[in-house]
Amino acid sequence: MAWVASVGRPTHALRDEIVAALRAHGLRAERSTTTSHGPGIVAFDEVTPELCRLVRERSGRGLECLIAVASSPGALGDDAVWQVLDAGAADAFAWDPETGPNAVAERLDRRRRIDALMQSPEVREELVGESPGWRAVLRQVVEIARFTDAPVLVTGESGTGKELIARVIHDLDARPRKRELVVLDCTTIVPSLSGSEFFGHERGAFTGADTPREGAFALADGGTLFLDEVGELPLTLQAELLRVVQEGTYKRVGSNTWRETRFRLVCATNKDLLAEAAAERFRRDFYYRIAAWRIDLPTLRERRDDVVPLTKFFLRRLRPNGEACELDGPVLDFLLRRDYPGNVRDLRHLVTRMSHRHVGPGPMTLGDIPEDERPHAGGVDWRDDGFERSIRTALMLGTGLKEITSAAAETAIRIAIGEEGGNLQRASSRLGVTARALQLRRAAAQRDGHPTGN
Repeated sequence: MAWVASVGRPTHALRDEIVAALRAHGLRAERSTTTSHGPGIVAFDEVTPELCRLVRERSGRGLECLIAVASSPGALGDDAVWQVLDAGAADAFAWDPETGPNAVAERLDRRRRIDALMQSPEVREELVGESPGWRAVLRQVVEIARFTDAPVLVTGESGTGKELIARVIHDLDARPRKRELVVLDCTTIVPSLSGSEFFGHERGAFTGADTPREGAFALADGGTLFLDEVGELPLTLQAELLRVVQEGTYKRVGSNTWRETRFRLVCATNKDLLAEAAAERFRRDFYYRIAAWRIDLPTLRERRDDVVPLTKFFLRRLRPNGEACELDGPVLDFLLRRDYPGNVRDLRHLVTRMSHRHVGPGPMTLGDIPEDERPHAGGVDWRDDGFERSIRTALMLGTGLKEITSAAAETAIRIAIGEEGGNLQRASSRLGVTARALQLRRAAAQRDGHPTGN
C-alpha cells in the first residue's frame, strides 16, 4: 500500500491521477490521510518550505520511502529541488503518464527489498543500531551489496566497524556459487614479499620458494577480497595492482602465464585518500579503481542514540545465557555521557570489562565500572563538540535563539519518550518535568506541526 499526498491545491488533480494510474497498474494506492504511514508519494508543482516540511515529517528524515513527483520538469529546474532530497525524499522526478506508474512501482519495490534485507539476520545480528544516520548507512550498504558488484571503499575512524561492513557486503552479495571472503591486512604486508602475497609465486621464483603458492587474487576468485587499511599500500605496489583490479588478470611471481580472477573488491581505510593523493602519497588512478562506491561510517559520537542498543547487544553475547542484564540508571547515564575515542570497539571493550566485574543478580551498578573509567567528581560535560557544531550550523543558517531552544527541547522530549517506550511518566521524570506538563508540551508541538514522539 502506498499513500499519495499533494502540496497545494493545484496538485490535487495530479494526486488523483497518480492514485488512478497506480491502481490501474495493479498497485494498492490511496489518498493520504493524517494517519497514513509507510511508503508514499507527494505531488508538487514547486519546491516550498511546506513541501520540505511534509517530506521531512512523513519520511522520518529518510526512514520511510517517500517519492516526490513534480507536475512538470520546470518544477525541478533549479537547485531548490535538492532541498527535497535533503529533507528525506528517496527520489524526485517529473510525472509522465506513460512511464510514471512503472517508475514509482520499481522504486517502491527496490526500497521494499532493501528494507526487508535490513531486517535480515545478516544485518541485524552484526550491524546494531537504530539511529537515523546509522540506518541511512545500512540502507546504502544493503543496496550496494545486493544490487551492484562494483568495488567499494569503506572509510571511517578506527573502531567504526569497517571490517563488519565488508563481511555484510560479502554475505549479501547475490552472485550464484559465491566463494569465500579473503581478508588481507595491508599494514602487515612485508614489501619484499608483497608480490607473492597478492599474486602468488612459482616454485623457485626466489630463495625459499620451495613450493608454488596461491596469492590473495587466486584465493579470492569467485568471492570477495577485502583489503583492510588500503591506505598503507606503498605507491609501487599500487601501480602493480592496477591491472588486476581493472581487468582481472595477473601473473604469479616467476611465471610468464597470465591468469584470470574474478572477485568483488572491498577496501577500507581511516585515511582521507583524496588528500593523500593530493600529497602524492596515494595514486589517484588506483583510488578511482577501488572507490566506484564509497561508504563513510559515522563515529559513535555521531550516533549516540546507539550506545544503549550496542551495550545490550554486547552484553547478550557476553552473558552465558545470552540475555543482557539490566543497567542501573547511573550506569546508563555514565555510558551515554562518556566519550568514545575508539568508537564502537572502545564501547565493546568497556562493556566487556564491566561484564567481567558484574556478579550476582540484579542490574549492573556503578561498582561494575572499572576505577580508571570513573569520571572525576565534576562530572562529564555533555555539551561536546557535536553539540556546539549543531548550534553553529543553525546560526549559520540564520536560525534564531527561540527556534534553536524549541528544537533542542523537542529533541530531548522525543528521545526521552522513545527510550522509555512511550511511557510519559518515566519520560517526564527523566526530563525533570511533570507528566501533565509533558502532555501539554506535546499537544502544543503537534498542533504547531512539530511532533515530539508517538
